[in-house]
Amino acid sequence: MTTEPHEVTQILEEWRAGNPSASERLFPLVYDELRRQARRHLNRERADHTLQPTALVHEAYMRMVDQTSPQIENRAHFFGFASRVMRQILVDHAREHNAEKRGGAAQRLSLADVDLLPQQGAADMLELDEAMKKLEALDERKCHVVDMRFFGGLKESEIAEVLGVNEKTVRRDWQFAKLWLYRELSNQPE
Repeated sequence: MTTEPHEVTQILEEWRAGNPSASERLFPLVYDELRRQARRHLNRERADHTLQPTALVHEAYMRMVDQTSPQIENRAHFFGFASRVMRQILVDHAREHNAEKRGGAAQRLSLADVDLLPQQGAADMLELDEAMKKLEALDERKCHVVDMRFFGGLKESEIAEVLGVNEKTVRRDWQFAKLWLYRELSNQPE
C-alpha cells in the first residue's frame, strides 16, 4: 500500500465526525488493498462465480459508506470491517444463487489453506456463514479474528491493534477458532 496508515486513519476520523467528503477522499487511498481483499475472497469461491473483484469492492464500499456513523477507528479496523462486509455480500450472493437453482449446487469455499479442513475438503459458503454466526455467539472476538485474518488477510499485529489485545491473544483466538470451525464444519460431535 502506497499511502501512509496515518493518512487513512486521519480521513477515517473525519468520516466518523460526519465530514461528507471524507469517504470520497478515502476510496482512492484504500482501493488497491480492497481489491486484494476481494481477490482473496473470490479465490475461495466456485470457479464460475459471477462477481468480479471490482464489483465486490464497489458493493462493499457502498454498503460501508451507507453507515450513518461508522465506528471505524483506524486503517486496520477499516480493512477488518471491509472484509466482514465482503463476506456478507458473498453470503447474500450464495443465497440468491441457491434460490435461483432451487436448492442446486451451493457455492464452495476452500478452507484448506488455513488447515481448517483436510486438503480435499471444502465448506459451503452458507454452512461457513452459519458456523461463523455460532462462533460469534460463543465468542465474538474469536469470530472477528477469523474475519480479519482469514477473509481480510490482516496480520496478527493489525488484528491486535483493532481488537485492543496483544498478539499472543490473537494467536490463541485464531488457534481456537480454527479448531472450533473445523469441528463445526466437519459435523463432528462436540
